[in-house]
This record gives sequence, C-alpha cells and structure tokens, in this order.
Amino acid sequence: MSAPALSDSRAHTPQPPGAVTPDELTRQVLAVAAEHVARTDEDAAFPVEALEEMRRTRLLGLLVPAEYGGLDGDVGDMIRVSVALGRTDMSLAMIFAMHCQQVAAVVRHGRPALRERLLPRIAEGRLYLASVTTESAKGGHLLSSEAALRAADGELLVDRFAPIVTGGQYADGFLVTMLAPGAASPTEVSLVYADRDQLTIEPAGGWDPLGMRASHSTPLRLTGRVPAAQVIGEDGGFRAIATATFAPLAHLGWSAAWLGTAAGALSRVLRMLRSPAGRSRADLDSELLLTRLSRARQRLETVHALLERTRQTVVSTPDLSRPSVQLQLNSLKITAAEECYRAVEDLVDAVGMRHGYLKGSPTRLENALRDLRSAALNYSNDRLHLVDGKLALLDPEVRFV
Repeated sequence: MSAPALSDSRAHTPQPPGAVTPDELTRQVLAVAAEHVARTDEDAAFPVEALEEMRRTRLLGLLVPAEYGGLDGDVGDMIRVSVALGRTDMSLAMIFAMHCQQVAAVVRHGRPALRERLLPRIAEGRLYLASVTTESAKGGHLLSSEAALRAADGELLVDRFAPIVTGGQYADGFLVTMLAPGAASPTEVSLVYADRDQLTIEPAGGWDPLGMRASHSTPLRLTGRVPAAQVIGEDGGFRAIATATFAPLAHLGWSAAWLGTAAGALSRVLRMLRSPAGRSRADLDSELLLTRLSRARQRLETVHALLERTRQTVVSTPDLSRPSVQLQLNSLKITAAEECYRAVEDLVDAVGMRHGYLKGSPTRLENALRDLRSAALNYSNDRLHLVDGKLALLDPEVRFV
C-alpha cells in the first residue's frame, strides 16, 4: 500500500467566514496550560486540563483531513503549534507532537475501514493516541522488536511491556509495534492499533524524572485481543511506515517542541531584562551579557533554519529513504537537541543564580534546562551518530537535499 506524500501544499478546504484557526485554538489551549504548568511539573502530573482543552477545541484533529471532520492541517501547522506549545510547556508540546505522529500514520497507512472508524473520533477530540515502541532490551529502537503478536481466529493477541509510554495511562488508543505472527527475523515488525477498551492496561512502575515531568511516561503492560484488520500498513512492514512517516514526523515535531521551549526561555529573559526592575539591576551594556544573549539567539536561528529546510525536504521528496535525506533528518534532531539545550545554558550564565538556577524565577530557566536535558536522550544522539556515520559512507559525493 503506497502512502500519499507528506505534503503541505494540498488544497485545503476553505475556512468558512468566522472559522477559528489552529493558531486561535492553540492560544485557547495555552491559556489553560499556563494555569497548571507549575503544578504539573512539581507533581510530575499529566496535563489533563490542557488535554481536555485540546479535545474541546478539536486541536487533536489538526492532521485529520476535512473529509473526516478534521482541521485538514499539514506538517507546517503541526510544527507551528508544537513550537507555540513548547514556549509554555515542553511536556505538552511533546505529547501533542507525538499524537500527531500517530494520527499521520493512521491517515497515510491505515486501511480504509480503520480510517473511517478512527479519524472522525480523532477529529471530534475523542481519541488521544499514544505510542508503544520502546522495549527493555532495545530501548527506543524503532525497527526491531522482541514481543510477538500471535494470530488466533482472525484476531491478534497482544502481550506487550514498554518501559516508557508517554501519556499512556490517559490515552484512548495505542499504536503498538510488535513482531508479525511467524516473523523470521526481529525486523519483521508490524504496527497495530489497539483501542483502550480492547486492552488490559497495567501500570508497571512510577515516574519521577529530572525533567519532562508532565509527560507522565510511565512503564505499562498491555494485554488483549484486536482484530487482524487493525494492523496499519502491511504485516511486518513497519520499516516503510517508520521511514515515510514515523521518523520524519518525530524529528520535526520533537525539534519544534525543543525550539519552542528554548525560544520561550529567551523571550522571558529578554522581557525581564527590559522591565523597569531588570534595567535597574542589570547592566544592559555588559559585553558578557550581550555576547551570551547573542549566542543563545544564534543557536535558535540555526535550529529554526534547519527545521524549516527539513520541513521543505519532507514535504517535497517522494523517497525519504535516500541517505542524504536521512542524514538531514538526523542532523535536525541532533542539532535541535544540542543547540536548544546550550541556548538555555547560555541564558543561565547570562542572568546568574537567582534567575537562572533557582526555582520560582519568572524566567523558568531551571525548568527549561531540566526539560531540554532529555532531548539528547530521546532516541539517543549517540545512536543517531552511529547511523549517520554509516549513511555518510553511502554518500561519498556529499550531496545536500
């Protein structure tokens, strides 16, 4: 089954006069998120109020085509919303971006009957999707699995433990990677949809991390039975979905969330420095301060430029498996993870202990620093560098896309 291009140039359904735009819906969600962000971080609690607002506004249906009642958004919309959410709450931005990744997989690779059943529910805000791709032995490696589906009477038996499932205890449905029945190798992986009411969901541990606390990425065990028709794409064919949709949307969405978080931190620092109280305390002519502000802004401009260039590549390139494309996607993820974190480090140094390191500052730099420390670990940069070394050997001409 071939997938439509990840294009953002398709003809959108015209908005009726007075229609609320995704940007306005995002502002409504952010107003709710801002009320609760301090508590959800402190308590490592999932942002249920913000999720309810995403349901109410139907922002969860951003990437659902209009024919199913969705907002008919595109990759650029997903990036813009993820950046905006990241300015207030990186956990919420990551939750939203990963949900969009799952939605795109259903839109592009789901079988017609499954799309007809799921997409209207997503568009109405009734279906928040979580991803189950991690395993204890392989971490977040997408293209292999140890747990196997078993076939029985037209159904698939699911028995799956995952050490990290972002928002899993609050999800209405799951996209799960497992070995196809009778798989001959650990790379014959299937992607299967499971409704919450088709599963028994058992929490298998707690969640008390350094940062990303509101993502509530607890370990879960999922067991149950699902119809065989709920496999997305071909049996054992998850590699094609990962290359065409999962990896590109992950790297674009994650990078947007990280950029938004660092940009929000810089914005709060600049507003503080420009306030009457800030101008009275800080030497705004300090060469050291100005240099650090400049470096932080430069890092974010670099990430923004690479994010936009990679978006253009993804929506205009039919074959995303080419080495030069894969190198660009991986470079985006690595660069965004490193540079957004370093930008906030620059800001911590710029404003010092009180506003850079202590909790309670309006800059919220310590929160941004803790959250962004996870970026290099979220599908490890070290693992991507090993992949990129091999990909570089396949492109001796050093071509850029």
